[in-house]
Amino acid sequence: MGKTIKNIVIAVFAVLAGNALYAQSNSNTFKVPAYEKFTLSNGLTIYLMEQHEVPTISLSVIIPAGAIYDGPKAGLASLTASALQFGTKSYTKNLIEDELDFAGANLETYASKESAGLSAKFASKDQDKILPIIKEILINPTFNAEEFAKEKKRVLVGLEQAKESPRSVINSYYDKLIFGDHVYGNPVSGSPLTINKFTVEDLKSFYSANYSATGSAIAIVGDFDTKEMKAKASKLFAEWRKGTRQQNLASQPVAVPASARVLLVNKEDARETTFLIGGLGISRNNPDYVAIDVVNTVFGGRFTSMLNDELRVNSGLTYGANSRFSTLKNSGTFAISTFTANKTTGPAINKALEVLNTLHSKGINEENLTSAKNYVKGLLPPKFETSGQLAGLLTSMFWYDYDESYINNFEKNVNELTAMKVKQIINTYFTKDKLQFVLIGKAAEIKEIAGKLGTVIEKQIKADGF
Repeated sequence: MGKTIKNIVIAVFAVLAGNALYAQSNSNTFKVPAYEKFTLSNGLTIYLMEQHEVPTISLSVIIPAGAIYDGPKAGLASLTASALQFGTKSYTKNLIEDELDFAGANLETYASKESAGLSAKFASKDQDKILPIIKEILINPTFNAEEFAKEKKRVLVGLEQAKESPRSVINSYYDKLIFGDHVYGNPVSGSPLTINKFTVEDLKSFYSANYSATGSAIAIVGDFDTKEMKAKASKLFAEWRKGTRQQNLASQPVAVPASARVLLVNKEDARETTFLIGGLGISRNNPDYVAIDVVNTVFGGRFTSMLNDELRVNSGLTYGANSRFSTLKNSGTFAISTFTANKTTGPAINKALEVLNTLHSKGINEENLTSAKNYVKGLLPPKFETSGQLAGLLTSMFWYDYDESYINNFEKNVNELTAMKVKQIINTYFTKDKLQFVLIGKAAEIKEIAGKLGTVIEKQIKADGF
């Protein structure tokens, strides 16, 4: 019996190893699967991609109706997106939920900084039941007043709870510091002050102004016949009204900070300091996007990064540190992120800055560059394994205006990254001057530290908004 179990274990490991080698050897063959793209007369762009491995269909919708259109009513885009599911002309909220539950389907509506969206997954055999529901949610929502009141209360409770966790809100503070009065500074979640004032009419007005087929896209990926789905989708979504092309409110340039600044957010009961350090980043369609990803992998994008090694492994100042580029259509941010005990706030910030300076002074050696190249190449295929991931890819390509060459040429572009190009990437994109800081912690214990970093702006975490 023991020998049999041992043989089984060996066989399992052999299969796993073989699969890993197969994936590695075939990573360079990964391409975006074939798809069809067409535009309806109302301006809606539709992507169709057949994938017959699993009998399911995934759908992704993207609409120019994000928080950048909130104006003074912060949080309106997010609440409007949630309320799409509160009932339609043909379906009550309960009926929508019952139909989805019975079919084992998943459906979510949401808003982000720039756009609103819908994602869904359902069995291919249920497409004629689920697709009409999706159409109704997008085209004929009624914004039930009773359900709106319930959701409003949930949102307000959520906002209050979020302020108890610095990591839940620090990005909103950071965006406001970096972008200021630019629409990219609008907090997606809103604030109690704004949310409290919303009425159903606000949601209806926002929907009427921002939700239309024009400038929107739908991607459908999965187990279907393209010809049949094209006819079906064209008939269903031709009913969506044609709107006027949305003005890109985010196209205005973002002001570059003139000096180092520190947003110090006081959380009186905090035992640790959560902080971000950085500045302006890049837009998603930046031609150096792939090269930046590779360099950032070495700096702070994986567990064995420079930042994590120095702040966690070597010094024990934190349980984890990373860096990231958060990209939007017209701009973005770069940030070093970590947290530490109150008493080690100064050493942790100094160590993070030291690592950033080391990146600039010493660059990346060939061994680490090769390792990072292999790492990012290995991560690409798993990002697009499922129909949902592929549907999201297609709407992302539409929104950020890039094509499949980003995927199809990914490995080639990674391999061509040279040491000289790495130096250029570091000098251009990894901000080290006029840095912007957000520190959330007990102000009395870290204010002196903050004052050494730049001009200090103080806020209370319990204050409304960001």
